[in-house]
Amino acid sequence: MQTLIGECKRGIPETVYNAAVSEGIDAEKLRRAIASGHAVISSLKIREHKNCAIGEGCRVKVNVNIGTSGTRCDSDLEIKKAKCAIDEGADAVMDLSTGGDLVKIRSEILKFDTTIGTVPIYEAVRRAGNAADVTADILFNTIRDHCKQGVDFLTLHCGVNRETLKALRQDKRTMGVVSRGGSFHTAMMIESGEENPLYKEYDYLLEILAEYDVIISLGDGMRPGAVIDAAKRAKSVEYLNLGELAQRAQDAGVMRMIEGPGHIPVDQIVYNVRMIKEVTNYAPLYLLGPLVTDIYPGYDHVSGAIGGTIAAMNGADFLCMVSPSEHLALPDVDDIREGTRVAKLAAHVGDRVRFGDEWFNSGETAMAEARHALDWNGQFKIAAYGEHAKKIHDRDGKIETCSMCGDLCAIKILDKKL
Repeated sequence: MQTLIGECKRGIPETVYNAAVSEGIDAEKLRRAIASGHAVISSLKIREHKNCAIGEGCRVKVNVNIGTSGTRCDSDLEIKKAKCAIDEGADAVMDLSTGGDLVKIRSEILKFDTTIGTVPIYEAVRRAGNAADVTADILFNTIRDHCKQGVDFLTLHCGVNRETLKALRQDKRTMGVVSRGGSFHTAMMIESGEENPLYKEYDYLLEILAEYDVIISLGDGMRPGAVIDAAKRAKSVEYLNLGELAQRAQDAGVMRMIEGPGHIPVDQIVYNVRMIKEVTNYAPLYLLGPLVTDIYPGYDHVSGAIGGTIAAMNGADFLCMVSPSEHLALPDVDDIREGTRVAKLAAHVGDRVRFGDEWFNSGETAMAEARHALDWNGQFKIAAYGEHAKKIHDRDGKIETCSMCGDLCAIKILDKKL
């Protein structure tokens, strides 16, 4: 089967043309970006749905993670969370379920009209019983099953290998390994004494992904889980592995994204983003956060938005929503709503660098004009989340100005004099 990369080397596929129209960009530019590995877009024939282009020339996109856990398993709640995320503007949803009937839950999530991602190692561990007992057969069979169901992109921790394990042991971190996928693969290597099968048999993995034209999201299994660990060696070793693996995927015609670090001090974000971009030949970069501080639990969505904005300004293409319950509990619907909105704000601000002065046409100029005119209904229509803004404004009654300035409104004082 011809993959989308191959199709883009011959012309502009309909999927790419439609995505370009949606983005408001030139279809030829998007075609070249996909052909060169600088952008991706789901091209599944198994499941028709609304697509989103991620990468060079495109708007920064937002993903929202949902999914059950072994502690809290309510599939109906996860469906509500997925719907909430999409309603609030999420461009993609990832099902990270680890509890309950995983196949059934995934089937329900895949009914949504959006791009869907999964992490197959989670299900592989459930099938095996524990991480140490996961075999290559179990893992590859699980990956193939996800592809057959119509999942658009898979997070696969192929860069976690014996070299990263060596670096982890030599340059110890306070938080060790915080990525669940990274910890599973590390446990497998320690128990078996053998290489990670996803790294060892990477060419076979690419054959599976090419067969279904599924995007591989090369997972950041060694991402730092605390800002104190951000400069430790393991993540940098993984970066280099991901650079090699990204090139091999591109050569095989498999679309790929790169996942980046989780907790990084604000002054290290630019360096890390640019380094990942350079070593992976500017593959689309997918980031959780990054979170820039660890001492504000309950506000990690804000921390992630700060980091995500800076990352997006410097080349990150895809931001993973961080919820207020990060590090504390499984998110509920309110957490998903708040986290999605804040992540969308970060993506929008990051787009300023990508689109230059065209960015003002995304509502910024119109909002300034509506505010100058004290046109409240106009402001609420332009606002990203206008109903929320209206609720705040109206709590002191419907007045001409805001209740903070009242009769001392700066706009009204000088409106007729300038």
